[in-house]
Amino acid sequence: MPHLSVNIDHVATIRQARYKLAAEYGEPDVVRIANEAEFGGADGITVHLREDRRHIIDRDVRMLRATARVKFNLEMAATDEMVDIAAKVKPHSAMLVPEGRNEVTTEGGLDVSGRLSNLKDIVAKLKEADCIVSAFIDPDERQIAAAAEAGFHVCEIHTGAYAAKFILCGGDTLDAGLAGEYEKVKAAGVLIRAAGMRFNAGHALNYQNVSAIGALPGLSELHIGHAIVSRAIHVGMCGAVREMKRIIELAGLQPQARIIQITEVHS
Repeated sequence: MPHLSVNIDHVATIRQARYKLAAEYGEPDVVRIANEAEFGGADGITVHLREDRRHIIDRDVRMLRATARVKFNLEMAATDEMVDIAAKVKPHSAMLVPEGRNEVTTEGGLDVSGRLSNLKDIVAKLKEADCIVSAFIDPDERQIAAAAEAGFHVCEIHTGAYAAKFILCGGDTLDAGLAGEYEKVKAAGVLIRAAGMRFNAGHALNYQNVSAIGALPGLSELHIGHAIVSRAIHVGMCGAVREMKRIIELAGLQPQARIIQITEVHS
């Protein structure tokens, strides 16, 4: 059975919407959420430290590395700044991804073949920091071969195209488009394993479309974030509202006494 690494980037997105200038004091706290994910059975915690720090910040990375009791995976751009951070923090695994300033989430896989020489050096530096090094790539034979040449331990296949086809056809397993994208992911997994690398998958996987991917032979890990964070809001909203209502009800039991007490202090 493949392991599940839970991406909690969008917990930080919610925090940054209000606490961007004081994120270390804001809520929700990504460290506490990571702990909850661990109690739920997560085999790993994933975050993406972006160049613009739009959600996860440096402090989150340090705190999660210090407190996580499962594999901590740091997604990062292939830049000198991020390599230096990874070398200091030493995540269990470092996944190199493409990064665009205007994208909401990562779009497409890393062009390993187009940056082979540069990525060889980066992979070597991350290996020196004792990181398992992963490449987030499209299900493309050329990119898999380049990843093996660059020295990556892992290839994570971008499942966005599969997920998009799943939505368009309503999950119809007989749909040619969906079947085609699924076969691309499956074939990529075979090539990755044949090249001596671990086969991971992720991006836009959710509670409806994950089963077929999770059943692929030799799959090591699934990386899923947005769907789990969204589901957590659904299943937790009722209880959260109930707790707030109870606090307000208790506060309203003796409102006059509270006002009098405050008045006496200031008089």
